[in-house]
Amino acid sequence: MLRPLSLLPALVVVAATAAVGVVPTEPASAGPAPGPAPSAAPAEEDAPLAVALDSVSPSAIPREGRVTVVGTVTNLDDVTWSAINMYPFVSAEPLTTRAEIAEAVDSDPQVSVGDRLTDQGPYDTIDRLDPGETARFAVRVRQRDLGADEQGVYWFGVHALGETTEGRDDVATADGRARTFLPRMTGSGRQVQTAVVVPVRGAIDYDPDGSLADPEDWTSTLSDGGRLQSLVELGAAAGSRPVSWLVDPALPDAVARLAAGNPGRSLAPSLDPDATEDPDAAAVDPGSSASPSPSPSEPVPPVTLEPDDGEESEESGDAPAEEPDPADLAAAEAATGWLDLFRDALGSGEALALPYGDLDVAAAAQHDPGAYLRARERSGSALQPGDVATTPALGSPAGYLDERAIRMVSDEETIVVSDEMLAALGPDVPAVVTFAGHRLVVAASDVATGGPGPDDPLATVALRQRVLAEAAVRRLETPRAPLVVVLPTGWIPDDPEEFFGGLDHDWLDLDTLTDVAETRATPVDAEELLYPESQVRRELDEAAFAAATALTEAGRTLQNLLTRNDTVGREVSDQAMTSLSYAARIDPRAVRADTEAATAEIDRQLRDVSVSAPDKVILSSASGQFSALLENSLDESVTVRIQAVADESMTITMPDEDITLPPGGRRTVLLTAATEQQGVHNVTLRVTDIAGTPLGSSDRLPIRAAQVSGVIWLIIATGCALLFGAIAVRLVRRLRAARRTPQAEPTDHADAPDTSQEHAPA
Repeated sequence: MLRPLSLLPALVVVAATAAVGVVPTEPASAGPAPGPAPSAAPAEEDAPLAVALDSVSPSAIPREGRVTVVGTVTNLDDVTWSAINMYPFVSAEPLTTRAEIAEAVDSDPQVSVGDRLTDQGPYDTIDRLDPGETARFAVRVRQRDLGADEQGVYWFGVHALGETTEGRDDVATADGRARTFLPRMTGSGRQVQTAVVVPVRGAIDYDPDGSLADPEDWTSTLSDGGRLQSLVELGAAAGSRPVSWLVDPALPDAVARLAAGNPGRSLAPSLDPDATEDPDAAAVDPGSSASPSPSPSEPVPPVTLEPDDGEESEESGDAPAEEPDPADLAAAEAATGWLDLFRDALGSGEALALPYGDLDVAAAAQHDPGAYLRARERSGSALQPGDVATTPALGSPAGYLDERAIRMVSDEETIVVSDEMLAALGPDVPAVVTFAGHRLVVAASDVATGGPGPDDPLATVALRQRVLAEAAVRRLETPRAPLVVVLPTGWIPDDPEEFFGGLDHDWLDLDTLTDVAETRATPVDAEELLYPESQVRRELDEAAFAAATALTEAGRTLQNLLTRNDTVGREVSDQAMTSLSYAARIDPRAVRADTEAATAEIDRQLRDVSVSAPDKVILSSASGQFSALLENSLDESVTVRIQAVADESMTITMPDEDITLPPGGRRTVLLTAATEQQGVHNVTLRVTDIAGTPLGSSDRLPIRAAQVSGVIWLIIATGCALLFGAIAVRLVRRLRAARRTPQAEPTDHADAPDTSQEHAPA
């Protein structure tokens, strides 16, 4: 690699000349002179050395002592670097407004923004770094050497200057750099109320049988280094510091399913087999003696999933369970650990419950407002695990809600929006506004983008220092506006302890989102609320809500069908709710296809209960009876009814009772057909659940009405009367004739004389 010739001799001459005429009042440096952040020419676009900051302690300029920076340097070049000297740098003037912070973050990472401190010589040196190799460094700089006396936010970072076989460029801006913000605050009487919100939300995908899809992905995100694991570790690292958890209750429920072995939806009885009351029957017929189902206004109990030990039941004699899937076993282990950590982390701060499934509220307001009511009801007032009390809250991942959605939700909801939604109010957006009777807490959206480049803007140190910078400039405002920070949904903090450990300052007051919502609010009009067209285009469409409704109804029918199961309907409903989440916006067609596949699977199970009718029925009178055969091919007991559909002239009656079929059972049902109209009548028999919802199985039969008319019956009766009359007349005549004819007296042949000789020839 070609390197420019060293300018060290020229630098010495310039330094000597300057020393004759001036006495420096700032630390000597090899960079730009003290003053506002200079607009120096950019350094090489592709720096050969990459510098990353792992720790900055303390996280604000102290009153005295040192600031210690620990990090790494990686050689991105294809040649070896050696004698890599590490120098801190700091800006001459602080940033004091939100606009200046935002402009600084967007600045060119290669532009020099601060003076390199060289009085102490290299603060650390890395002797040798081969291509692709990484080495650690530690830089310690005294507070008085920083020269940062005014309140505000200073640029601060580290330069790496090294050499190759072609020499060293001692006046280069840097061969590698990392930069961040370092606040300087004095006094302790003015505190900035700051709320840190940790979102626990994400896509939840199901297979058609009700088990969670892609258990390998769940294992990854719930294990060390995974997104959900890291976020929970971050919250746990807060210790006693208040943290606001913004949780989709469907997510810990899904993790609980994984911990139970990721079972599919179960059709097995969930009620006491000895009980005589059926809550499903009570829901269909409120006048029955069965216990009523939970009222819609009452909290909905969660579905309990028990781990499956895979052992054969001695009492039931069932076949041994299948060998557990290794992927499900790994997911179960990761999920169990995550639930334990999550339960402990929820101990501090507050839990804010989103509508169940992280509902796309803006889309629901347009296509199905009832979906919001169902999702809010399902969230309940307690969060699993640990039965932690929750507060209803609302907020989209992008921070946008339209006017219709805001007006739809309850006044009790804590609504979180982005300051970009209120851009019409200028750069200094209030932390709390009111609209249509609702209080909206405004989050600083820029903070979620992280710190300035060139290193990772979402590194733990970068994001934390951005939070501190935003809080510091608000402290300088009059009046002081609270700061609300919603951490990025996909953020993976590499050092949770480092993040919260650096927020302990006497000028920063960590608080909950609910407390911030109670502060002074600014009224706004509808014209001041921005809901961009890009958000409208991304909303879920009507077809997504129709698919979710169809799945929910299929689950309700399946539960009504099963004799002793009162949980499967809620499991299916939960699955349907997750299909309407904000995460579904990423690929709505794929999510809708999965929802329709689940509905098709349930429909197949419903059709396993069938009805068969005779090939034909002939009525020889105005009414007659015929039989139909019900068959249950499921492995669980079901309770059904038969429904007959015929034309108006035909009436089909049947026993008015629920019919229970055991697993694999059959039953013949007697039906009565009646009609006054001759001809062929087509009748369709359907099998339904106890609420009368068809299950999908049906059979059609023709019924021929061949009854004879009344005139024919009269003719037949007359003929019969004539016939029997003629028979009677003939019998009478015979009797009379027999009486008129005299009968010869009987002769005794034994006493009669023998006259045979008298007539013999002589």
